[in-house]
Amino acid sequence: MDVRSELSKTTLFQNLELLAHQIVEGFISGIHKSPFHGFSAEFAEHKIYNPGQSTKHIDWKLFARTDRLYTKRFEDETNLRCHMILDNSASMYYPEVKEYSLGNLNKIGFGVLSIAALMQILKKQRDAVGLSIYSDTYDFHASEKNSERHFQMLYSKLNEVATHTPKTKETKTYTFLHQIAEKIHRRSLIFLFTDMFQTETEEEKLFEALRHLKYNKHSVVLFHLLDNEHELYFDFDNTPKRFVDVETGEQIDLYAHSIKKAYSETVLQYQKDLKLKCAQYQIKYVGVDIGADFSQVLNSFMIERQKFA
Repeated sequence: MDVRSELSKTTLFQNLELLAHQIVEGFISGIHKSPFHGFSAEFAEHKIYNPGQSTKHIDWKLFARTDRLYTKRFEDETNLRCHMILDNSASMYYPEVKEYSLGNLNKIGFGVLSIAALMQILKKQRDAVGLSIYSDTYDFHASEKNSERHFQMLYSKLNEVATHTPKTKETKTYTFLHQIAEKIHRRSLIFLFTDMFQTETEEEKLFEALRHLKYNKHSVVLFHLLDNEHELYFDFDNTPKRFVDVETGEQIDLYAHSIKKAYSETVLQYQKDLKLKCAQYQIKYVGVDIGADFSQVLNSFMIERQKFA
């Protein structure tokens, strides 16, 4: 069954938890294409065996089926504290979407569904999850917990964000990243979902805020969300268009083809600089095209989850 096409028939975000569950199941069904071949639905109840660990809890039946060593996870075992950060600024609501489907998402819709899907995995693994959301203000913060009530509260908040109508307001991401960093006290795996749109004069402040997130030995993954077709490659037909900055309201009229080459070069250079800065600060950078599926986010999570110790 094509999970993506089946889900597209439903009203998105009506039941965010169910939708997230189906996305994860679709990912697992195609997991043989990923580095985790053989790690099927059991992955939520197992973790990869690392040499030097006790062999006492190895699941030998799973080894017989997969030819890989996994150890069993226990009910009272909370192996990870994970904090999700979602940029809820006006630019994240690009492109304008009248009716959501899995093949028709804006950046905020993609971010919400990505976080919900990761929460599904973390919930099964009995890991603790926290959430921070910012726009022009620090909208929401919840510390890391793993109770059912806590997860339901987070799903409710994400659903509220997904159906929100944005206002044209600027945000200074670096301000809120500093505030969020101050609130995460215990070592955690941090996922930041943002389009990273800042003015040039604010780039250094933003990089400094990203470095602040690394304090206390946190591991940080930056999911850089872009609508590649339009925001990276500026692929518009060559008719006169009015482009409006969704955060400042500024407008400019032009033919897209007249600036396409220069625009793409500038954005690609910014992306390259961002990757280099992230590497310098030991932050995992993942460029994500919201026109693609969720496998890049979920695969990146699986890799970072195994590295986090």
